[in-house]
Order: sequence, then C-alpha cells, then structure tokens
Amino acid sequence: MPSIFYCRQIGLLLLAFFIYCNVYTQQVRQLILFNDNWKFYKGEATGAEKPLFDDKDWRTVNLPHDWSIEGPFDEQWASATAYLPAGVGWYRKTFVLPKGMASKNIYIYFDGVYKNSEVWINGNYLGKRPNGFIPFRYELSKYLNKTGKNIIAVRADHTEFADSRWYTGSGIYRNVYLIASNAVSIDLWGVSFSTPVITDEKATARITTTLTNHGAIAASTNKTATIQYRLMDSQQNQVVQKEQSITLNGNESTSATTELQVNKPVRWSLQHPALYTLITTVYVDGKKTDDDIQQVGFRQIRFDANKGFFLNEENIKIKGVCIHDDAGALGVAVPAAVWERRLSILKEAGCNSVRMSHNPHADYLYNLCDSLGFLVMDEAFDEWELGKNKWIKGWNVGKPGQDGYHEYFKQWADRDLKDMVLRNRNHPSVILWSIGNEIDYPNDPYTHEVLNTGNNPQIYGKGYLPDHPPASRMGEIAKHLVQVVKEADTTRPVTAALAGVVMSNETAFPDALDVVGYNYQEFRYPEDHKKYPARIIYGSENGMNLNAWTPVAADDYISAQYLWTGIDYLGEARQWPFRSSEAGLIDMAGFKKPAFYFRQSIWTDSPMIYMGTSPLTKNANNRRGGRNAAPVWNYTQGDSIQVNCFTNCEEAVLFLNGQSLGKMSLADAKEKIISWLVPYQEGELVVKGYNKGKEVSHYTIKTASDSYAINAFTDKISFSKDKKQLAHIEINIVDKNGTPVYNAENEITITINGPATLLGMESGSSVSHEDYKSNKHKTLHGKLLAFVQSNQQPGTIIIKITSPGLKEQTITIKN
Repeated sequence: MPSIFYCRQIGLLLLAFFIYCNVYTQQVRQLILFNDNWKFYKGEATGAEKPLFDDKDWRTVNLPHDWSIEGPFDEQWASATAYLPAGVGWYRKTFVLPKGMASKNIYIYFDGVYKNSEVWINGNYLGKRPNGFIPFRYELSKYLNKTGKNIIAVRADHTEFADSRWYTGSGIYRNVYLIASNAVSIDLWGVSFSTPVITDEKATARITTTLTNHGAIAASTNKTATIQYRLMDSQQNQVVQKEQSITLNGNESTSATTELQVNKPVRWSLQHPALYTLITTVYVDGKKTDDDIQQVGFRQIRFDANKGFFLNEENIKIKGVCIHDDAGALGVAVPAAVWERRLSILKEAGCNSVRMSHNPHADYLYNLCDSLGFLVMDEAFDEWELGKNKWIKGWNVGKPGQDGYHEYFKQWADRDLKDMVLRNRNHPSVILWSIGNEIDYPNDPYTHEVLNTGNNPQIYGKGYLPDHPPASRMGEIAKHLVQVVKEADTTRPVTAALAGVVMSNETAFPDALDVVGYNYQEFRYPEDHKKYPARIIYGSENGMNLNAWTPVAADDYISAQYLWTGIDYLGEARQWPFRSSEAGLIDMAGFKKPAFYFRQSIWTDSPMIYMGTSPLTKNANNRRGGRNAAPVWNYTQGDSIQVNCFTNCEEAVLFLNGQSLGKMSLADAKEKIISWLVPYQEGELVVKGYNKGKEVSHYTIKTASDSYAINAFTDKISFSKDKKQLAHIEINIVDKNGTPVYNAENEITITINGPATLLGMESGSSVSHEDYKSNKHKTLHGKLLAFVQSNQQPGTIIIKITSPGLKEQTITIKN
C-alpha cells in the first residue's frame, strides 16, 4: 500500500480523546457525545428558539456540520473565504435526559460554533459567544424537563461573510457534548498539570485542582473534600497515588495544589511521545462526587537566545508547518481520522511541529499531536482591536473588507485567550502560546514613521500613513495579553508572529514577548540578534525556498521554521475562479506535492529520492522550493525536458530506458536540487540514489498511455461497531499497464450500498467549483480522494467506483 497511508498504531491514535470519552462513561461524571439527529435550517427562522416551533420540514443533520461547504461556489462571495456562502443558520435538537442524569447538574459543551452563536434550552436564553473558534459551555439544569422532552436551539450568525482572511465555515462545526456532574465538581478545565522538575531518576508533577460547589453546601457551612490523584502509565499500571484535603465554602470555587513524586519517569519526546493518564477523583463525606481523566506527559522545554530550543535538554531544530482548520470537501467539519492521516503524512516529510494558525483548533487535534509527537504553537488571534484587510475580489485585488473579530475584541479577548490556555495547558505537545499573527503588518492597520526608511518587504500602502493608528498601541495591548496568558499558565513562553519587525522594533511589542516570531524576515536575523542579544528569535512563518531554511540549519540562535503552509486550504484565494491557496506541501486531499519531497530531502535523514519534470522554458530554473517537478513523463519526441531530483543521498544517477544519463553529486547541486536536461523519449525514467557507492533509494516514472481503468484502495477494510469511523478511498486513473495517468481529469461516480455515507470527494484542485455534496467529482492529476463514514449499523458496505469508458472497481468494507 502506498506510503501516504503510513502504517498507523491504532492503539495509540486518538488515545487521549477515546480514553477520555470511554472511561468517562464508567465514571461519576457522565459525558455523552451529543452530535446526532439535529434539525437544521439555513436562513432566519423567527421564533425557532421556542419549544413549540414547528421544525418538521427542517433537514436532519449529524454534527459536526458546516453549511458553507455545501455551496454553491459563487463569485458574489469573498475570495478570502473561498467564494462560499455564509449567512444565518439554525439548529434544534429534541432529547430526553439519559437515565441517571436527572439528579445531576447538566451542561452542554460546544467545542466551536462559527459564529456569534446564541443558545436556548426550552425557550430560555443561555448566552452568546461571538468567537467561532473557542469552546464554551452552558448549564441547563434549572430549565430542564427531567422526565420528558427538551429542546435545545442554536442560532449561528455569519452574515458578515468576509470576516476572515481564510475559510472558516459556518455552523456547529465541531463536537458537542452533554455533561452531567454532581453539585460538588471539578470546574471546567479545572485540573492543571505541569512538570517543574524532571531527572532520569525522579520527577515532580505539580497539580492544581479547582472545585466548584453548586449549592450543595450552605453558604455559612464549611465542608472538607478529599481529592485523590492516580497517575497511570501507558499500560494503565498505577505509578503513584496521593490524596489531599480541601475546605469548600458554600457557592464558591476553591483551588488546591499538590505535588506527586514519580520514580524513573518516561519522558514525552518527538520520537517516543510517552503519555500518562491522570485520574482526579473528588470525595465528600466519603462519597465520590466527581472525576476527571486526562492524558498528560513529562517533558521539559526551554528557549535560549543563543542556543535555540531544548526539549528534555536536547537541542532540537523545530521543523514546523502552519495549518488551517479545513479539509477541502469537508469544510471545517473534519473527522479526527482525516487529521490523523494528514499529520502522519507531514511526519514523513520530517515535520515535527504545527502552528495552529491563526486560532484555537478542534479538541482532538491537540490529542493527536500529543500521541504522534508533534510540538504545537497555539495561537489565539489574527487581529486585535482594529480590523485587517479581507479580500473580496482576489488577494490584494480591489477594495478589501474590514469585518472581523476586532468588533468583539474589547469585550471578549481576555476571556477567549484565557479559555484557549485553560483548555490546552495540559497537552505536552503545546510549547508556545501565541497572542497574535501579523498584528504589525505595516499599515494594516498600524503605521510608524520608520516605514519611510529601510527594507520593508511586507507593506500595505506606501510608507508611513499618518491617518492610520500608531504602532505604539501594539505594545500596550501585547503587555496586557501576555499578563492574561500568565494568569492561566506560566510553564510556556508567550510569543507572537511579527510581520513588520522594522516597525515593531520601534515599539514595546517585542519586549512584551518571551519569544519573538519573525514572519518572512529571515534577512533580519543577524542584525537583530546582534542588536537585541537577549531576544529569542525564530521563524514563525516562512516560505518554501531553501534560503529560508538555511539560517535555521546554520545558526544555533534560530531554533525554528514554520512553513506557510503544510496543507493547501480554502480561502485566501486569487481572483475567481481560484478559491483556495496552493501554498502547501500537500494538497487538500492530502496528496504529496513536489514541494513535499523537496522538504523531505532537507528535513529527513532516512535515504529518499524523488524526481519530476518540466518542459524547458526561460522560467524552468525558477524552482521555488521544488515545485517545478511533476511526476510525469509524457511529452513530444525530442522535446528538451528538465528533470529535477530531490534527494538526501550523496549521489544520484538518472537512467532513461536503462541507459545512464550521468551521475550527479548532491554536494555540487545548486540549492540542493540535482538537474539533468534530457531529450524526451517515450519509456521509463529511473533515478537511483547512492551513499558510499551503494544504491539506497530509487524513484521511477513512466510514459502513460490512454486512461484505461480505476485503481482504488482504502485504508480501512472493516469498521468498528461501537463508533463512527472514516475510510479514505484513494482513487487513481491508470493505463492498461497500471501506469498512473497524470493528466487524467475523468469524472468519477461513487455509489454506496450498505451502512455508510459518502461525506465528500476531494481532488485538490484550486479552481474546481463542483458540488462537494455530489457523488460525482473529477480527478486532478489522475487522483481523487473519497471520504466514507460508517453509520454504526451492521452489514457489508459495497463501494462502487465508476467512470465512463474506464474499467470500474468495487471496494468492500465490513461493518
């Protein structure tokens, strides 16, 4: 099976999330995934919050759900958000409290609703949350019918459709949970775990727990509770247990801190992301009242202004990528298995870190990073008190819009930022809190007189614009936001990604940060390192070219590079018909692009080699980090073809139809790209990589004839019956000899018989306006990916894949 389906350790993947959910169902606190059988209506629906509202004609959907991805694509919408519609949407769900919950406090928890969500229970208003990326919960208890039907209603208002620089989706696009807990309980995100001391022989784990008393104890009464901590290793063997007492006051929250001593801790690292399970249990009068289960890890991190980043005292170069939330055809309602596959592919390229640009992401993604061994930069905002440009007619084309989060920043920023930190502070993968991205983009909106001088590669407008707000304001806000972060967590440094460093250096902005990120400002590294010797500098956003990586590899004081971007994404598009960004190492379907292999050649040590071709033109040597290298060998006889090879092997030899075309040394290659100029002949092109004279890797491309058949395979041959699962079906167009037909754009039809649903199909095309909810879709470069989800019903799933004139294929999955 091809390497894109990278062998997965199923027992490890999603470990935190599934243990969390599965164990909870056996504990005092009950947590139920609340995703199925919601009613949905796109548009305004007056009175839909009322229990007696008639929703029988509304569509039934299962969450997560993104209504924007249902389209259609239309030029009337914004290029910034992929020319997809927004608007208002309503959701309603009728439910009866599960058995055993009637005597408990009941909450509903949303991991994210885009945006301006308002929630009602049985007609009673619970509240509003403008930020579409932040999780939140409401208590339902006093409004519930404990023995009969209840109606929850949610309104999402995304009428400001051009409110972001990238695709955000619309609706309840992340998981929803129903939670039942006792009156004395652990507060939301109320357990904090850190590891201040770690040696090979012993480690100290510091735990702070916040308990809330919901009226169970009278205001004038003090009550003693016992908190029990149990730490389990990866085999669920108990490592240590400890108890502490805490005095509860009526209707108040109370916190207590203790330390656990752990012998011979197994450190969390990139190669061995060891996880422990922390079980926190609360007892009052000897009766268990609450419990909390989390995956945690032992690890130490530090940044040094001269030596870079250290994980467990090992100096590490951070090879990072930036990511957005969407997955092409799925919009932002993305099952965890999709990100599991994507992260596994990125790891093949040597990637060891992700930047959650430019907002908090879905809960399960952090669990995956913990389990798979990725470092995480968690980011809160793309704008602060003032709006940035959002392009309507194409990136940097026409007049931009100014709608966005800044409208809510003054009222909500502190809470949104604190909630991000509280939710994610126990993840060992998280190493940085970012308070903002490119807030200092010159003249968008802040300005400074220094823009009239010097080198300013990123600038909107010409020089200093006196009618724009002064850059000095950024330092004031940054200082405040850093303080908000540190009130919730002091174990990680606070950063921001700066685009206009020349301007920010004239303000207090960089000094407010623990670590300073530079976006596309590699040329400033030496000068600023000399001028600000105490400043910790790293690349928070970088281009694909080799010269953006060179200072990271060469200079100890630069610890990181975060490529823009790891994966193609919807939005931030050029003019119509383009509706997505093509900046990624892999496309929206997760198929590897030439740039992936170039990155793999400089980021990995295991022998690899790749080659691709392009017709010789005056621009053929503009390699752009390895993008001019399509894996195709179909040209006209005698054409001059440039063959570009990416490898980490010492030498490479190219063969055309068995004849050697010469040996090349990587040491002599310009920009680490080995090239040959080859007169085209039909047949087979093979490149072989050698270390110390021994062949260690090879790559082959062949001339393809006409499209003949569909060659498809799946990463799942059976589904589990206890939960919904996803299968990726990779579809390839091949000729009669099984050779991939790179230029094929056949329309594929998928028909499913059995208990499964086709969620969508993605080719990776940046200009396709096909209906993502259709069972028909064209291939790009002869490839297509289909997402098939089980329905948790018994039976055999038969997936028929057809295209006019091609030999069809059928895939069977057992359920």
